[in-house]
Amino acid sequence: MIQIETVEADGFSMDYFRFGSGKKTMVILPGLSVQSVMKLADAVAEAYRLLAGEFTVYLFDQRKEMPEKYSFREMARDTAAAFRKLGLRQVCLLGVSMGGMTAQEIALRDPDLVGRLALGSSAALETPQLRETLARWTRLAKAGDAWGLYNAFGENVLSPGLFEQAKALLPGMAESITKEELKRFAILSEGLEGFDVRGELGKIRCPVLVLAARDDRTMGGDTAVPFEQAFGGRGDFSLYLYEGYGHAAYDYAPDYKERLLRFFTQPASSSC
Repeated sequence: MIQIETVEADGFSMDYFRFGSGKKTMVILPGLSVQSVMKLADAVAEAYRLLAGEFTVYLFDQRKEMPEKYSFREMARDTAAAFRKLGLRQVCLLGVSMGGMTAQEIALRDPDLVGRLALGSSAALETPQLRETLARWTRLAKAGDAWGLYNAFGENVLSPGLFEQAKALLPGMAESITKEELKRFAILSEGLEGFDVRGELGKIRCPVLVLAARDDRTMGGDTAVPFEQAFGGRGDFSLYLYEGYGHAAYDYAPDYKERLLRFFTQPASSSC
């Protein structure tokens, strides 16, 4: 069983776990979730077992001491401080969904920490679709409607087929959600308001991989466009568009981990 560890940095604490035995370092920043992904440590390690031989993999939660308001810039600042405290530099960084927004901020503000950047189902701005989605989720969380939130979350994140399969499980999953978790979710959701780094993407100089979904019902289907505009002429930029898996392609596309492994291990001047 994987152990949850805690790093203390700059007046806050942050949980993380690690797995794998590789000499290179990979970091995963997960997306917004109703309950902490720390509870799924063993499942995550199993899902990423393909990379565990090449990498020692770290996955970070959000900070424990959650302020009443917590912006995406503060999320990136605190996560970068945790990296530094643990001595993590020039990492292969995978940011998924909201975690991809944090990852972009870190690559922009703390470029010495990132050797390669992979973005899964993420965006360079708070798209209209994402704004609408987050507003709906936040309303449900603030109203204490755990079942409604899980239902809306699944509807946006999963493909229609997977959502139909999962619907029967949602009431049971919602029963375990606490008021504190709902409050925390709403704070994180509101923290993405105003996110827009389109004008700065060109400052990211490390190799970049974007894995997006044409049928993304959380972010919208055009999230790849700003990345193509910023990085399209570069030889160290790769893009792949999935269809049929929805926003959660990172969990369900069968070749997802293979694409990450190829990107993170291919020779380049910037290494992990």
